[in-house]
Amino acid sequence: MGLERLSELLRKGMMIVGGVSLLAITLLATMNVALRIFHVPVSGSYEVVSFLGAIVTAGALGYTQKRKDHIVVDILSDKFPSKVKRVLDRVSYLLILVFFSIVSWQTFVYGKRLMRTGELSETLKIAYYPFVFLVGIGFAVLALTSFLDLIETFWTREERN
Repeated sequence: MGLERLSELLRKGMMIVGGVSLLAITLLATMNVALRIFHVPVSGSYEVVSFLGAIVTAGALGYTQKRKDHIVVDILSDKFPSKVKRVLDRVSYLLILVFFSIVSWQTFVYGKRLMRTGELSETLKIAYYPFVFLVGIGFAVLALTSFLDLIETFWTREERN
């Protein structure tokens, strides 16, 4: 299995996890609002929505990077020649790769510490290290996608002005 194929599977898997989390947030919020009518709100809904919201965001990182859907400010770079743009892309992908590799690594370090200490959430007493690990995976998938984007800048043909 090639690295691009592995990256694609990880991106799709994280998107599915993020999508299921978004659906769970929607259902929980709806249920919480409906039950508040009867003065019986869902206990710990804020905690669960916070955990799942982190998963939704982390799940979309790699996919969004692959589609180039992140916000890009290219007012100046549009005026540059294609060779300069390519160099800027390489620098950008390298910075993203390094930064989010470190973020992913430190997120896993934090998750391992939470797992070791047995820290639980305040209201529901849920071990939240699995959520932290999923966020770490999301950052790792983003870093892998940026690495593949960086490699691609060396292999694609030079664009003509």
